[in-house]
Amino acid sequence: MKVLEERTQTRKINKTQVINKQYLTSSNMSQKRILITGAAGFLGSHLSDRFIKEGYYVIAMDNLITGDMMNIEHLLTNPNFEFIHHDVTKYIEIEGTLDYILHFASPASPIDYLKIPIQTLKVGAMGTHNLLGLAKAKGARILVASTSEVYGDPLVHPQTEEYWGNVNPVGPRGVYDEAKRYMESITMAYHTFHHVETRIIRIFNTYGPRMRLNDGRALPAFIGQALRGEDMTVFGDGSQTRSFCYVDDLVEGIYRLLLSDYSSPVNIGNPNEISLKDFAEEVLKLTGSTVKIVYKELPVDDPKQRQPDITKAKTLLGWEPKVDRAEGLKKTYDYFKALPPSEWTKLPKEFTSK
Repeated sequence: MKVLEERTQTRKINKTQVINKQYLTSSNMSQKRILITGAAGFLGSHLSDRFIKEGYYVIAMDNLITGDMMNIEHLLTNPNFEFIHHDVTKYIEIEGTLDYILHFASPASPIDYLKIPIQTLKVGAMGTHNLLGLAKAKGARILVASTSEVYGDPLVHPQTEEYWGNVNPVGPRGVYDEAKRYMESITMAYHTFHHVETRIIRIFNTYGPRMRLNDGRALPAFIGQALRGEDMTVFGDGSQTRSFCYVDDLVEGIYRLLLSDYSSPVNIGNPNEISLKDFAEEVLKLTGSTVKIVYKELPVDDPKQRQPDITKAKTLLGWEPKVDRAEGLKKTYDYFKALPPSEWTKLPKEFTSK
């Protein structure tokens, strides 16, 4: 059959690399096509796996500023997958049809977004604007990845979607918190004014394989320190709480929300709350390490409590987490332990100022 259309990025986009580009023929034109941004990251790579499994053609996009090709290396020869090396804050054009967009491009760890604050703001603002424009042009449904950080240091506990938050817009964490709040606002504007089909997920703390050991978040930090034989660092007195959701549960929630008919924000996370002190002790017991837990000063604007109210997810999506923390922690620890020891000692990423 004669090739009808090449699947690739337009030549107008400079420095864009396409890996494993495929061709549209009459035999595959009915296949659903989804664009996943941030696809080489922790969550984006797991989403790529899930949508490949569900029979979609996945167009993965990432500028690799915090993502890693190792996370999607196993997909590069899959005929239903292509990777585009591109920055979503620049103009985006995808040739051919597009049914869905998942916007997951963004630094998500404080250790990253404190080093690249401008890029973090740009991907939440300009990147989201570009992708909403693409969704409008293609008639695609778009799901944007917001976060529990829109609630800031909450004065309401647990946090429902109706809570407007307690955020310091000029504090060090404001670049991430406000980027996500703007993302939600412009997404709803495109929904109400341009009638774009939009979905908004507010993601609470998530963990699992493919996290970076050196990204500064609690779980990989604890496991990395245990593997290296270093004392575990807890900030503050450890009484601040988090609720940890295993990545497979999160992906299921994202999948259900994308295919739902609900356009307002939905919390997806595990409501099983634990203090960081108790969490560090759980990880210490799991690893069998004999290191100590040490306490350091709490970072500015670090939230004291974090627990999702998932009533909407249960009612609208029939979703709730299935993987308990003991099971999820073991799977995650086994993944990290199997990595080459050189990965255990890798320093946090450094970035070029822009």
